[in-house]
Amino acid sequence: MFPKFQKASEKLRMLLQNRANFSAFRSHTSMARKSSKVQALYELCQNMFTPSGSPPPSSAAINKLCSVLDTMSPTDVGLKEENLDDDRGHGFFGLEQLNRVARWAQPITYLDIYECDSFTMCIFCFPTSSVIPLHDHPGMTVFSKVLYGSLHVRAYDWVEPAQESNGPNYFPVRLAKLAVDKVLTAPCGTSVLYPRNGGNLHYFTAVTPCAVLDILTPPYREDAGRKCTYYRDYPYTAFATGNGIKIEDGKEEEYAWLAETEPDNLYMRPGNYTGPTIQV
Repeated sequence: MFPKFQKASEKLRMLLQNRANFSAFRSHTSMARKSSKVQALYELCQNMFTPSGSPPPSSAAINKLCSVLDTMSPTDVGLKEENLDDDRGHGFFGLEQLNRVARWAQPITYLDIYECDSFTMCIFCFPTSSVIPLHDHPGMTVFSKVLYGSLHVRAYDWVEPAQESNGPNYFPVRLAKLAVDKVLTAPCGTSVLYPRNGGNLHYFTAVTPCAVLDILTPPYREDAGRKCTYYRDYPYTAFATGNGIKIEDGKEEEYAWLAETEPDNLYMRPGNYTGPTIQV
């Protein structure tokens, strides 16, 4: 009788083990399905991008990457949409000058998904009214997808050939043309900026709590000439007199003078990316 019991026990053990293996396989398959979009982004980027940014990706490749980004949702990267009624900032419209410092009181959270010599994948999570000041992306292409919430984007491109002037106290300013000035609200398409057009210099202001998935290629690298520089914009009319530069009447608001500055009011903290792991 004992041998029969032993054989039955062994069959039961094997049955339970097979069920456990199947359960683990099903769980792994489920995770793979969840990670497919992030993995697809990674694989596309690996095939498209180079450390030098040359040759630039083709229009077809860019469209393919955008088509994947366009379908991304917060859950695809392990995020839960924040309560849109949450008002931790001080409001986007009608902000008084005396309260400018307070609008950055809540830090922006930076989530690093993946980084290599060719590209960076990351997420910025904004509380209401938080700001990333005006900054550039020298020689870079950037894909931005708003995952949830609303974000105001104001962006410029340099006027070429370079048009320069002197501001107060003789600090140098350079002329730029407004390329983007709008609010992006999820769900929306992917925005792309290029080295010389599309709004290479931009700043973000969170109208509501929001999150942005960014892919930057090639990534910032100071020794390769890709240093992030911050700017302050001034109305074109502030320095237009006497500099010999003429803008068509009625078009002055489409231009601004940009001066290098330090980002005194940028508050950012690192966070933990909890989305699907990329299989390298």
